[in-house]
Amino acid sequence: MTKWHLKSKRSPTGALAKRHRKKKKFERGSVFLETKIGERKVKKQRARGGNIKLKLLSVEKINISDPKTGKTKRVKILSVKENPANPHYARRNVITKGAIVETETGLAKITSKPTQHGIVNAVLIEKKE
Repeated sequence: MTKWHLKSKRSPTGALAKRHRKKKKFERGSVFLETKIGERKVKKQRARGGNIKLKLLSVEKINISDPKTGKTKRVKILSVKENPANPHYARRNVITKGAIVETETGLAKITSKPTQHGIVNAVLIEKKE
């Protein structure tokens, strides 16, 4: 199922606006695939211009960058603590950009888009003692 993301059918006053043309294929959106915690699964999707987007369905390891030391390491994700995109995503362990996850090294904030880049990068916020 694909969704269409276009201009609203209503004008700012609330009147029904006339469409000047039909919807085109390049204007369509795509279905949001939730990235969960688990064994790594990736789905390839063709994007505009023949490019490929890697939709990450599930992931268990994450690249964490420590701003103090400047080093990056790959660690295991334990759970999603907070997700500003949707409060229910934290409960369901759905990973999106901006989500705060608990890892083996501490809390980290996601900086990449897992459903578009196919990888999960994060910045360490709080180190575990």
